[in-house]
This record gives sequence, C-alpha cells and structure tokens, in this order.
Amino acid sequence: MPPRKDRDFVMGFDSDSDISLPEDDVSTSTKVKGKAKAKAGDKLRSDKGKGKAKDAQAYTWEASYTRSWDTVQEDEAGSLQSSVDELMARGRRPNLSLLAPAAAIRRTIIRHLVLLLDLSASMMDRDMRPTRFDLMLQYAREFIAEWFDQNPLGQIGVIGMRAGIGERIGEMSGNPQDVLKYIAERHKLEPTGEPSLQNAIEMARSSMNHLPTHSSREILIIFGSLTTCDPGNIHDTIDTCVKNKIRISVVALAAEMKVCRELCNKTGGQFGVAMNEGHFKDLLFELIPPPAQRATSRAAGAGTGSSNPAADLMMMGFPTRLPDATAPTLCVCHSELKSQGFLCPRCLSKVCDVPTDCDICGLMIVSSPHLARSYHHLFPVKPYDTVANLENVTNPSSSCHACSRPFPTTVSTSATEGVSPVGRYKCPECHHDFCADCDVFVHDVIHCCPGCGN
Repeated sequence: MPPRKDRDFVMGFDSDSDISLPEDDVSTSTKVKGKAKAKAGDKLRSDKGKGKAKDAQAYTWEASYTRSWDTVQEDEAGSLQSSVDELMARGRRPNLSLLAPAAAIRRTIIRHLVLLLDLSASMMDRDMRPTRFDLMLQYAREFIAEWFDQNPLGQIGVIGMRAGIGERIGEMSGNPQDVLKYIAERHKLEPTGEPSLQNAIEMARSSMNHLPTHSSREILIIFGSLTTCDPGNIHDTIDTCVKNKIRISVVALAAEMKVCRELCNKTGGQFGVAMNEGHFKDLLFELIPPPAQRATSRAAGAGTGSSNPAADLMMMGFPTRLPDATAPTLCVCHSELKSQGFLCPRCLSKVCDVPTDCDICGLMIVSSPHLARSYHHLFPVKPYDTVANLENVTNPSSSCHACSRPFPTTVSTSATEGVSPVGRYKCPECHHDFCADCDVFVHDVIHCCPGCGN
C-alpha cells in the first residue's frame, strides 16, 4: 500500500490535533463559523416564535383570557365603572331582541317536559370544568328553577341514560322542590357505561301518553356521548314521536351527531352544540319560553282552507287553601296526615301542592297567581328602543321613570350596537325613558311596563 500523501489529508477544525495552523486562517474560519451559528440561532428562535404564535389559541377556553384588559378603558375621571356597566349592558341586550315577535304567536302555557340526562362514562371528561357531569347538574338545577318560574303551570320529569338503559330518576311533578330533589344526590347519578337514546325516549314517551291534547309534550336531551347503544331501529322511535306530537330538543356537549340533528328536525325541536360553559347555559335557557304551537286545520264546518289553530276550551279549578291551624287530614296524593293543603273545588279532596291534577276527579287545579304569571308569554312586553342621542329629544327626563335614578351626564364613546351611549331606553308605547337595569328587570322579571301597564 503506497504511503498516504499529506495533501490528501484533511483535518476538521473540531478534531483534537497538534497541527498548528496559521493565525490568520484560524481567526477567519472562527469568524465565519460564529456568523453561521448566530444566523442558525436567530432562525431557530424565529421558528419557535412562529410556532408559539400559531399555537397561542389552540384551545377555545384560552380565547377568553387573551388580552381581556384591552376591553376595559378608564373614563375622564380615571374610573372603570362606566366600562364595567357597558360590558354588562352589552351582554344583556341581545337576549331582549328575541322577546317580542313581529306577529302574534300562539303558545302553549301548560307544558310537560321530560329532562333526559346523559349519565354515561363520557360525561366525566374535563373539557368543561370541573367535569361535564358536574356542570350539567349545576346548570340543570338553574334551568329547573327558572323554568318553573316562567312556566308555573308546567311539570317536569327526569330520566337518566347509562349502562345502555333508560333509568327513571323522578316522576312528572309540578313542584320545583320535588324535581330539584331528584338530582340533588350526586352519588346516585354516578356516570357509567354507554347511553341509549332509544330506551330513554321510549320511556319518556310512555310517561306522556295519557296527557291531554291542549298541553305540550316536550323532551330535552343533554347528550355528551358520541355513541348510542339502542336495541332496535331508532328511526321507528322518531316516527312514533312525530305521530304523538312530541317535540324533542338536544343540547350536545361533544359534537354534532346526524341522528340527533334528524331527531330535532323531524319533531320540530332545537339542536345545538355547546362550545364552552357559557354557550352551554345559553342553549339551555333558550328552551325556557314556551314553544310556538303548530298550526292545525279547524274541524269540519269551520271553513275550508283555514290553517289557524282551533281554539280548545279546558276546565280548571281554583282550590281553597287550608290554614295551618286546620285539623290534620289525609291527602289523596301521598296518603299522609297534614294540616296544610288545598281542597279540590269539585270533589273536595285534599292535595298538597298546586298546580296539579286531582287524583280523584281528574280536574286540573291551579291558583290564580300561577295563571296570571303564565299570561306574559302570550303578550310579552315590547323591546324598548335604544336612544342614540338627545339632539332630537324635547325636554328629556333627568332620571329613570321606574327607579328614579339619574341618567349619566357623559356620553359613552365606545358603545356598541344595541347599547345606548346615553344610557336611555324608551318604551315604544308610553315613550318613557328607562335605565339599562330597569329595562332588563321589566322584560325578565315583572313582564309589565311601569309606564303604560302593557
């Protein structure tokens, strides 16, 4: 083998060698290498910055925390109160735009609702804090309390879906305290297994077969799974619900399923997928007002071609309330000795609470305040008009007509659409000015304008 020539030997700068190189060559090479490393480092840092920018809002829950301080600005006096009031008014005003429809709509004030709760293993996911299951129970309690407040003549039953079957948690009841007790004990509702939409819907449908035609039949499903374990064809169950005029609405927590969408479309219900905790609550509370009644043709002899719903008369009874000092007697609903109660006006049997149906004669027993509270759904208060400025207003009032609180003297420069920059909202009937708090209070609580009584 021939000896290796020196010119064929190439030594790297990073190798351990005793060979000495000229100083000029070493310094030049070190400078070139340093520049290359600096450029590579800058490029790596820029790539990392781009990656962080792309992944800054990878999750939906992160969007609510990004630069939230930019939306709050100080006023001339350095206070944040005006910005906070504006943010609160902006969140309340969109709900008021849906109160009064353009035309009169016939609604059913006697409602029967079955609440189907998903108790499968998928409800233990933590994409909604603390878990889907805990959040569902919390919002279900708030929904039940608000539902009975706006629908005092209605009744609610609760059914759970777990381990592939439908489990009856609570019977249909018109007392909100009884319904809240059904879902009060968390350990009895521990999620397990897979849900079954068909079994739960069939159980809810069978519990509403005996209801009269003048009342609505509704099913609300809170569904967090992506699968359903059904023993048969669920489309046959959907057709049966359509025939029985049962309206089914679904609030999904995971994703949209075609069977859930078809379930709502065929029965005339509402379908929505919750994107976060706040949206989940909004979807639930949108189902509190009574749904519009479907148009049906009148009976024979009432004129052909008429699509207006036929007016049905129903019989109600106003009971007599027994005082606390009354001698204890047995009630017909629980067979317990009680002093308090209500006497049926037809058969004089004693019931514990109203509204309810008499177990002896079948008469619907209601109180006059319950009937009056259901009246506002048929004739809601018209939304107040937003006052943009006071230039064309002659003799503007200095305080709210309802609470007499003075209106703000400064004009907000950052008011959005639907929010008055001067803090005034005018009734279209009596033309009185109201503040933002009274506007919400009139439409959400008392359902009557203090100025005109409408």
